[in-house]
Amino acid sequence: MRRALAVSLLALAACGRDNTWKITNAYPQGVAVVALGDSLTSGYQMAAGESYPEQLSLRLGRPVLNRGVSGDSTAEGLARLERDVLAENPRIVIVGLGANDMLRHQPIDPAFANLRAIVDRIHAKGALVVLLGVDGRIYGDWGPRYRALARETGCVYVPDLLDGVFGDPALMYDQIHPNAKGYARIAERIDAEVGEYLRR
Repeated sequence: MRRALAVSLLALAACGRDNTWKITNAYPQGVAVVALGDSLTSGYQMAAGESYPEQLSLRLGRPVLNRGVSGDSTAEGLARLERDVLAENPRIVIVGLGANDMLRHQPIDPAFANLRAIVDRIHAKGALVVLLGVDGRIYGDWGPRYRALARETGCVYVPDLLDGVFGDPALMYDQIHPNAKGYARIAERIDAEVGEYLRR
């Protein structure tokens, strides 16, 4: 009961600060739910079933295709978008890219041009986009740019993917990547904040 109340309060708080704008393809076409990203999506060094897309799949009761590739930048994600995402006839695409651009000190404007191109091409297919922000601490504060992109393009937005996980030794595999418990926390948070959209 206490856990359910906490999740409900988290979802309520999230609705108060984000996703108040018009959502593009709020009732999407397509079939598959696909997670596009880097090592934070692929589940770096985790066993089968421990990445956040796999744990989110269990919570949703529907498959979530994991299209995370360790080391990918926004440019590399854009380059494989057709093969790994659009070819799957997506209904919902969870986009989690940008962390490697930050870690490599890449310029912010080209990174967000790549993200916008990814979002626009997914929207053109009739699918809904859930955009995951990565900001703060080790990455640098790119959060406002993620939120602006979500608002301008009509994405569903989850800010700071590692919030509540990063820096907690019980939830981290190494200095950058979560462990299985950390990914479970991420899946729980995504479900709490935007699960309504993911079940459409």
